[in-house]
Amino acid sequence: MRTKNFHFLLSPAAMGQVDAAAASFGQSGFELMRRAGEAVAAAALRHFPGALRFVVLCGPGNNGGDGYVAAAALLRAGCRVAVHHHGDPAALRGDAAQARTVWQDETENVRSILPQAEEGSGLEDYCPQEGDVVIDALFGAGLARAVDAAIADVIDRIAAKEIPVIAVDLPSGIDGMTGQVRGAAFCACLSVTFMAKKPGHVLLPGREFCGALEVFDIGIPKRILTMHQGLVAENHPDLWLAALPRLAGASHKFTRGHLTVFSGPPSATGAARLSALAGLKAGAGLVTLASSGAALLVNASQTTAIMVKRLDDLDDLSAYLDDRRMNAFVLGPGFGIGEKARAFVLRLAEHRLLLDADGLTSFKEMPEILFGAFSAGEVRLVLTPHEGEFARLFPDIAADRSLGKIEKATRAAKRANAIMVYKGADSVIAGPDGRAIINSNAPPSLATAGSGDVLSGVIGGLLAQGVPAFEAAAAGVWFHAEAAQRAGNALTAEDLAAHIRTTLP
Repeated sequence: MRTKNFHFLLSPAAMGQVDAAAASFGQSGFELMRRAGEAVAAAALRHFPGALRFVVLCGPGNNGGDGYVAAAALLRAGCRVAVHHHGDPAALRGDAAQARTVWQDETENVRSILPQAEEGSGLEDYCPQEGDVVIDALFGAGLARAVDAAIADVIDRIAAKEIPVIAVDLPSGIDGMTGQVRGAAFCACLSVTFMAKKPGHVLLPGREFCGALEVFDIGIPKRILTMHQGLVAENHPDLWLAALPRLAGASHKFTRGHLTVFSGPPSATGAARLSALAGLKAGAGLVTLASSGAALLVNASQTTAIMVKRLDDLDDLSAYLDDRRMNAFVLGPGFGIGEKARAFVLRLAEHRLLLDADGLTSFKEMPEILFGAFSAGEVRLVLTPHEGEFARLFPDIAADRSLGKIEKATRAAKRANAIMVYKGADSVIAGPDGRAIINSNAPPSLATAGSGDVLSGVIGGLLAQGVPAFEAAAAGVWFHAEAAQRAGNALTAEDLAAHIRTTLP
């Protein structure tokens, strides 16, 4: 059973603190381990009722303890079970040692059907057999190094035989904080974790190695989880719904905000029109497409509800900004790279601005100028780079292989005093205050030209309505992905924009 309404992701270190806190409040560590192991056994029986044999691979720590409990529970249920250990089982301490004793107590009179569970057998003895289901209880989320060659060899042998794998907590070999593969990793069909997801369950490639994910409540009070939840969460409306605007009887188009999207030259106007349409669909009361004179007729001939305004240079922009109702801007999609983009951005430094695509790349040689312009006051700049654009603005952070995507996004957000939407199938939304949200509802169909332009418009539309920048970015990413799910696998960016809705069903 999932812990209700708990969307924060617990790092492996935080989960250790939760376990310690639960013990300090009088909860037995072994009792929690017993519940965890029995939850794994129940999941195994539910998903694989016809398994010929469950093979439980137990590691040298508490993850292995969960495995011993699961093995004992499966044996009591009448299943054929084999246990293999990694490391010296006699070196187990505490709850894990007690769990191994439970397994040994269960097997005293049934050794004849457990030939590979004899004292002294090791992980290297396991030969995958047709009909096996492997329960991976080797390392879980706490792995802090690459798996050794012996484990990598076992992983390869099991994968070659296409043996189903159930992972306890997280597939062994996946880093619980970054989701990265540590040398080699099991590709599980099911992962069973406890109380809360870890970042490695949600970040790629870890998410793909987990298979289906079940989160079991093993009885730790929610108040303890909340004490250690930190600043990283999985994107969900519960986190930002209260910040969204609500229409009232007195609402009119000017109270719903005015979004301006800057268009590029005549041959590159489509991206800005996608953003403008998405901003309108996201609820902005008015949307203006700011266009050079050369592109004015191209844009005017292809817009209806979106207004078109001629803005050729900084003087035009300054005059436009005299109207204080112009409260949010999108610059970058199809705009062009160079001095004009930089000048327009710096002129907009006192305003709420989403910067994407060409707007980002225009500052690749001088990112400190961009960051300095938005360094003071409320956070009003939203940056939406994909991996390549991120590396152009933050080359040192991007090149640091010791950092995961969360750490990279939060460091960049702090440096820029901006909300960072580090795009991808596992987009990370991060703020300079250390908050980070990982998005997990985006379908693969979003990998199509123009989808990022639509995202810019959705976030821009929310900014225009007064939604705080962090919440606008998180909500925009979530609604963008929901629109893609509605549009289906054959979506184009035009379809995507048409499916944008910023209300919940």
